[in-house]
Amino acid sequence: MKQLDDFYLKQEEPIKGLFLALKEIILKQDEDITNVLKYGMPFFCYKGKMFCYLWTHKKYKQPYIGIVEGKHFDEDFLLQENRSRMKIMLFDINEDLPLEQIEDIIQKAIKLYKSGIIQV
Repeated sequence: MKQLDDFYLKQEEPIKGLFLALKEIILKQDEDITNVLKYGMPFFCYKGKMFCYLWTHKKYKQPYIGIVEGKHFDEDFLLQENRSRMKIMLFDINEDLPLEQIEDIIQKAIKLYKSGIIQV
């Protein structure tokens, strides 16, 4: 857990605060969600299966939530770019977090895993 905590703590503001807020938002969506460090980044797992992660876009320098099974979603605020499976939701650090959109997409991801389409 120390490495995971260190990831958040070593981020510079305002990204540090944004990632910590996103962590809390994601974790409160379901009791079966856990936060782990994989590939040097914070991943969120649903019943042990990776379903989203936090990172900063190299080109845009913006923080984002990566949705592992994003290919199943058609929301216009999700970007696929050159990814075959994942989509990302970028955040502007100068604006408030779109809480409803975040909660909606996390709930959709959880429902996808609960549906059995994604093996948990």
